[in-house]
Amino acid sequence: MRIIAYYLPQFHTIPENDRWWGKGFTEWTSVRRARPLFPGHRQPVEPGELGYYNLLDADTRRRQADLAREAGVEGFCYWHYWFGDGRQLLEKPLQQVLQSGQPDYPFCIGWANEDWRAKVWSDTTGKSDRVLIRQTYPEGDTEQHFRSVLPLFLDRRYIRVNGKPLVVIYRPFDLPDARGFIARWNEMAREAGLEGIFFVGHTLYSAEADKIRNLGFDAVNVVRLGDCRRSRRMIVRHCVNLMLYALHLIPFVYSYRAANRVLTGPEGRRADVFPSLIPRWDHTPRSGRRGFVLNSSTPDLFREQIRTVRKQTEQKEEELRIVFLKSWNEWGEGNYIEPDSLWGKQYLQVLKEENL
Repeated sequence: MRIIAYYLPQFHTIPENDRWWGKGFTEWTSVRRARPLFPGHRQPVEPGELGYYNLLDADTRRRQADLAREAGVEGFCYWHYWFGDGRQLLEKPLQQVLQSGQPDYPFCIGWANEDWRAKVWSDTTGKSDRVLIRQTYPEGDTEQHFRSVLPLFLDRRYIRVNGKPLVVIYRPFDLPDARGFIARWNEMAREAGLEGIFFVGHTLYSAEADKIRNLGFDAVNVVRLGDCRRSRRMIVRHCVNLMLYALHLIPFVYSYRAANRVLTGPEGRRADVFPSLIPRWDHTPRSGRRGFVLNSSTPDLFREQIRTVRKQTEQKEEELRIVFLKSWNEWGEGNYIEPDSLWGKQYLQVLKEENL
């Protein structure tokens, strides 16, 4: 499998977060203040050997790359925040990687093209849905955006599919003119000496795969968390928890063991669908009782998921055996594979063993 891990850059301070949430805010702020919200709920989680790092530290980025490479991860997909007219956030870690040439480790970008809302990042009450920054698509922005990221595409470390730089679009249906955007970036890429761009649309629902392909995308990354929440089996299994969630007493809780039956599906066998691996999930550090939890994940249960996904990719041509790991370091979503204080490197070791 060509495992590409989504990578969150919000582990350094920026003036905007200082203004919205208080001086010194990073993703670690939410992680540290998390608390258990139901019996058996493991919070707060603590990082392992990397500690509470700062992504502006080059040594931290090198150690991350070393761990990922050892586990068989091909590269990182950095979430890229471009809000229109040149407005970016959290761009410094990847800029430093580009400028320094280190770590010598593959990367690509995923455009997280959505509004930044309070409830997404740090609202544990569920009462605030204020927009912090609006995602916009002004006239002429397609060209400006491409010119901004072209140096990344030209870097020898950039991840390619059949010679084309890979770009993930987080919300493909939000693009005002997806076909026009894809055509224009492909045109500009060829003008810059590239073969084009390999566009991957992201979705939480397997039923949306064909709709995204019909927008002109080359492939679709299906994460299936949406399928998990809609599964009748899961709803029946946790009807009591659903009632408690509706009363705002506990988060939306599923068993990770049960979720394993839903997080993979037959669409993953298609050449134009890239499935996902989800080692664990717990959104409560950001969202409190409005969060979503896949409870009681273990390395052995993660191993079962890896084996299912690996079988789906075996018959694909080598270039298209892509699997997205969600995620490398989304600690605020409890969605990470970096070492923690409970399991250490066991999740990484399982990944390595199952992808030899």
